[in-house]
Amino acid sequence: MMHASVDGDFEADESQCLLSDTDTDTRTFTMSNTHRLCCLSFCIRNFFARLCESMVSCCMRGRQLAARSVRIGHPTSEKFPPNVIRNQKFNFFTFIPMVLFEQFKLFLNLYFLVMATSQFIPELRIGYLYTYWGPLGFVILVTMTREAVDDVRRRQRDKEVNQQKYKKMTPHGGQRTVTSANIKVGDLIFVEKDQRVPADMVFLRTTETSGTCFIRTDQLDGETDWKLRLAVPVTQKLDTNEELFQMDATVYAEKPQKDIYNFIGTFTKHDTDTEEALTVENTVWAGTVVASGRLLGLVVYTGAETRSVMNNAAPRSKVGLLDLEINNLTKLLFVAVLGLTVVMMCLKGFGGPWYRYFFRFMLLFSYIIPISLRVNLDVGKAFYSWEIQRDQEMQGTVVRSTTIPEELGRITYLLTDKTGTLTQNEMVFKILHLGTVAYGTDTFDEVLAHVKTFFCKDVSSTRTSTPTRMRKTVVTRVGEAVKALALCHNVTPVYEADVNLATEETEDIQVMHSAVYQASSPDE
Repeated sequence: MMHASVDGDFEADESQCLLSDTDTDTRTFTMSNTHRLCCLSFCIRNFFARLCESMVSCCMRGRQLAARSVRIGHPTSEKFPPNVIRNQKFNFFTFIPMVLFEQFKLFLNLYFLVMATSQFIPELRIGYLYTYWGPLGFVILVTMTREAVDDVRRRQRDKEVNQQKYKKMTPHGGQRTVTSANIKVGDLIFVEKDQRVPADMVFLRTTETSGTCFIRTDQLDGETDWKLRLAVPVTQKLDTNEELFQMDATVYAEKPQKDIYNFIGTFTKHDTDTEEALTVENTVWAGTVVASGRLLGLVVYTGAETRSVMNNAAPRSKVGLLDLEINNLTKLLFVAVLGLTVVMMCLKGFGGPWYRYFFRFMLLFSYIIPISLRVNLDVGKAFYSWEIQRDQEMQGTVVRSTTIPEELGRITYLLTDKTGTLTQNEMVFKILHLGTVAYGTDTFDEVLAHVKTFFCKDVSSTRTSTPTRMRKTVVTRVGEAVKALALCHNVTPVYEADVNLATEETEDIQVMHSAVYQASSPDE
């Protein structure tokens, strides 16, 4: 009975359920087009998904870090990153989009962008377009100019580093000049005194007879003291540099990593089947400066795989605390503008197209938020940066970012974990305390007399007329203390020879006067 009732109702409702032939064809055609669009959309989405996956996989393969074995004197067939330094934030195609994105992330700029865009709607227009777009365009133009100048300066600094010239050793024993950007893994590079190391290298030979050299690492780890580096003993013992191409040797280096204080590698000489372990003392990292002598190194890491680049963060746009505070203040002023707009609407009434008048009142009150504030800030920051660079008391200062110079004025506390930052690595000997006896700067003459007495061979000739046992004890204690200060350290004298001197005797005298004492700790 229920089925019969349903059939009867269905037959009685012919006007709603029955479709004509034309309606049926139209519906079939619409469903067919919808199905095709869905299939096309699915195919396009699947294509772009696979494309993105392939691009990501290619990038990941390119970024894989692996250990390598470099044969001395033979070019490697493996592909490694180019030895190019790049600290730019933008390029020709990304400059405008990225700068606009960074600027309109701030509520202040976004607020004026919305206000200016509303003037394209005739119902909301209350003035000429240039009255809104002119100030906003000027603000963005000033900001883009500042960013462009900063990026051009970064590009110039990168170009200077990449175009630095070095001597590359050739298989025939000669030398060829190459730029830093053209240095590759496996090259034998000479680095002169006071020259920047272009890539991570294994230290093979040096002009110093001791087989050691000093490097400055202040650009790498911030420490101003010199570091001692040791040449590989097997290569340092060679008579000439040309013998490097005659020996069958391979250097194994671990995969690139950020740790600048450790290195694992081996030097293998195949003809004698000998192997030596390599540590960080046998390496010179990119960004360091050779402080003494001349060294010859084998390049093992270049470009993005060097320690210095791996420890550097990617270039990014910096936002100062003052910008964030002004951004929050702008939000409060926007709330005040909304409040005034609501008050005016209450006085006028919400009859008719009230939303149109609401937005017009908001446009009229928008001048409460000064758009010139951004221009004043950018000009002020540029002026501060210019003053910092030309300060006579800080000569050589380079401003790498003009977006946050005002942050220097917010420093309240300086926290440091070492005394060298406060003493400028200058330790002055002011007092010698030996138990119950203390000698200050005003009694150093007496200390000098005690030292002469202690080291004099004929002690009796320098004794006073009435020597005492206590006097001998003081002389001995002072002499032993000064002797301990002179010997208990790892200070190494570095002699700066003058090539213009004619005679060997004169040269020896000059060398003694130009000795520079260096150690792993500046306190020593």
